[in-house]
Amino acid sequence: MTLKEKIIADLTAAMKARDELKTSTLRMVKADYMKYEVSGKDKVATDEVILDLMKKGIKQRRDSAEGFTKGGNAAMAQKELDEIKIIEAYMPAQMSEEEIKNVVADTIKQMNATPADFGKIMGMVVGKTKGKADGAVVSKVVKELLK
Repeated sequence: MTLKEKIIADLTAAMKARDELKTSTLRMVKADYMKYEVSGKDKVATDEVILDLMKKGIKQRRDSAEGFTKGGNAAMAQKELDEIKIIEAYMPAQMSEEEIKNVVADTIKQMNATPADFGKIMGMVVGKTKGKADGAVVSKVVKELLK
């Protein structure tokens, strides 16, 4: 079952169960990949494309939740965080910080890197951990290990 089929099946189940939050969240995810498909010639939303779109959605929701928290609207911030939890259920398992440290350490060792090589290291590590690690965590670990 592709990710697209799973999202549609879960959306149907959420609609039947009258789960408003899950229904609206999955509708937004579906709208994102449908918009991608109609945006150009011969575009098909593969699992990888859908995962990238969901990752962007998670980032946007985190930013929104932070803004709502700063603005004093805790209810809306919580709604955004709940939507993130729903979307994360479809994402592949994320690497632990320890696993990321191992990848970064190996990459630094291979390149004999200095703190000036931060961008090169980030590029290599992000390529190796694509979809499995948050970029902010990778950046923090690279800065920490390049000191």
